[in-house]
Amino acid sequence: MEKYKVIGLMSGTSLDGLDVCYVEFIRHNNRWEYVIETAETFLYPVGIKKGLQEAPDMNAFDFVYFDREYGQYIGQIVKQFIVNNRCFPQFIASHGHTIFHQPDKHLTCQIGNGAFIAAETRLPVICDFRGLDVAFGGQGAPLVPIGDRLLFAGYDYCLNIGGFANISFENEDKRIAYDICPANIVSNYYAQKLERHYDDGGKLASQGIVCKPLLEKLNQLDFYAGKYPKSLGREWVEQTFIPVVESYDIPVQGILSTICEHVAIQITSNVSKGKLLITGGGAHNVYLISRIKYYSDADIIIPDKLTVDFKEALIFAFLGVLYAINQSNCLASVTGAAYDNIGGAMYNPPDRVE
Repeated sequence: MEKYKVIGLMSGTSLDGLDVCYVEFIRHNNRWEYVIETAETFLYPVGIKKGLQEAPDMNAFDFVYFDREYGQYIGQIVKQFIVNNRCFPQFIASHGHTIFHQPDKHLTCQIGNGAFIAAETRLPVICDFRGLDVAFGGQGAPLVPIGDRLLFAGYDYCLNIGGFANISFENEDKRIAYDICPANIVSNYYAQKLERHYDDGGKLASQGIVCKPLLEKLNQLDFYAGKYPKSLGREWVEQTFIPVVESYDIPVQGILSTICEHVAIQITSNVSKGKLLITGGGAHNVYLISRIKYYSDADIIIPDKLTVDFKEALIFAFLGVLYAINQSNCLASVTGAAYDNIGGAMYNPPDRVE
């Protein structure tokens, strides 16, 4: 029996904050189990959040400087988390924060400099999980499906509703996964126009009226007709999705209601009967879940709050474990890469000194 104690870090496109998850993984008879020992989301200070929002337009020097600054910030947060919770992790696995994701150009970039996280915490740090897969011609995303396969095998579908909605399932002994549509990244954007950080429980969306012409236009976007492997990024939202929404003059509540309807339709068009596990911030959107249930025949399961909120951080911790034991953590059947591969890069500081 093998045991690994790891901290997983995740920062999503919806900019909710930094998810820190301390997990114990146990492997026996080639089967994996996990226990989330403790987890916490740290809301971003104004300066860090502003930097993450502005990073795509920074000049080269400012971009590299902020990458370092953000890495130091992450390291300081994790160091305090370890002290406060009396954790004893063997290493840290960090997703970072995606700034650019254009796999068609063999380009992806997640910031949060791993060297500075390692220097702050004096712990090994595994990061840059997407780069090798993109270099091999893959999408570099989604990466969570290997965790779905090995940790959540009891479900027919694993759906995460975060900045984007993505799904994972088995098909003829291959794991298939892809991004379905934008979700919180656009609902948060419009909720903020009403001075809300997000649409809590979907209350604003529930007050709106669905704009059927807009809904029809969104459902006809080319991305949805494409075959997997496929993934979405901030760029597509800004260049394609939002311009369509902005071409209609309707109240914000109506936009949010239409987006919810669109997300529910796109999700359920990718799911048949079976057990559907839903995690991510969107699982707390009561109105959105009600619309998914309206369209779906699946057995919808929303797990405990820790799993809902920290499943991605948990699985990035697991990707780190797979890296550490030299086992593939990126599946070509998911990403379209030339090969399964072991994604990640390690920064290994000297033993801790006082």
